[in-house]
Amino acid sequence: MIKRTDNTDPSSGSRSPASAYLLLEDGRRFEGTALGSPGPAIGEVVFNTSMTGYQEILTDPSYAGQLVAMTYPLIGNYGTNALDVESTRPQVSGFIVREAARMPSSWRSRGTVGEYLAAHGVTGIQDVDTRALTRHIRDRGAMRGGIARIEVPTAELLAEVLDHPEMEGLELACGVSTSDPYVVGAVGDETYHVAAFDFGVKSSSPRLLSERGCRVTVLPARAGTEEVLGLRPDGLFISNGPGDPAAVEQAGETILEVASRGIPVFGICLGHQLIARAFGGETFKLPFGHHGGNHPVKNHDLSTVEITSQNHGFAVRPGGEYDVSGAPELRITHTNLYDGTVAGISHRSLPVMAVQYHPEAAPGPHDSSYLFDDFVALMAARRGSRDG
Repeated sequence: MIKRTDNTDPSSGSRSPASAYLLLEDGRRFEGTALGSPGPAIGEVVFNTSMTGYQEILTDPSYAGQLVAMTYPLIGNYGTNALDVESTRPQVSGFIVREAARMPSSWRSRGTVGEYLAAHGVTGIQDVDTRALTRHIRDRGAMRGGIARIEVPTAELLAEVLDHPEMEGLELACGVSTSDPYVVGAVGDETYHVAAFDFGVKSSSPRLLSERGCRVTVLPARAGTEEVLGLRPDGLFISNGPGDPAAVEQAGETILEVASRGIPVFGICLGHQLIARAFGGETFKLPFGHHGGNHPVKNHDLSTVEITSQNHGFAVRPGGEYDVSGAPELRITHTNLYDGTVAGISHRSLPVMAVQYHPEAAPGPHDSSYLFDDFVALMAARRGSRDG
């Protein structure tokens, strides 16, 4: 049996010449084969442990500014299509895989991953030792990197990488947000109206709310408090998104004002961090982040464990077993069982809830979809108290 190494042609066992390489800011170099657009591509290098859902990952706005390495060795086996997307185009800065399938097998497929990347101008690389790359990032932490064709001098690419801004302190949400409000209508009878901040929202979130009878008005990241309250919403949804939550300053005032009026607020991922910061909490950058579809989370209220889909590089700082540092009005409701980080919070007296993962979980798992029902229940309780 032939042991496969980087740049080995699986059909012949012979080693093909490298045509591209990945360079990390600490000088570590990984050679491979060019995939997609020529490049170069610069960004923070992170790894994702999901076995499926690569197209949802590619189109997740939370990955803006990042080069995403997939730990699963074969990516693209069921191709790409126009349905399995979370935004209108790929959002990653670059894509790194061990092997990109050349002959996808699915009746829904309309092309390969390589063709999809090229069509959207995204630079990728395959035939990379993603196991070695993942271990390096896990040991040294997420860092800046670049993908370039083999002809590009290493010193030239390294200079570009080191000149690229670090993720900490970077505001990327406004760059992926919608420029104009838009509406996602309710499926069936409309029961509630939800205002949703788009900091990089995945299309599945408004869809799941609409399936629960909510009309969703999606607002740009720079929308102000008056614009939100002018909609007279039954609830406010704070979406996921990329970058450092400390650099997103405009949402805090709105979150506090809306919550003080008793309007339910629900945040996920970046939204979770922004809610924590609005009430005085702190956030910090994780060594290599949480990216994948297999993170166990403990729900303290229900004493259950959920398998969750996660994608974030920052977290809320705890102040105690169930307390949030700097935010005495908040309590910890969920904990990540991998590393003990805060995975969910709620307000002690106001209808505010948030989680540090993706309950819409496209393409899965779906253990946490109940959170959308909980948000609807908060809106129902508020309406019942007013009517009563």
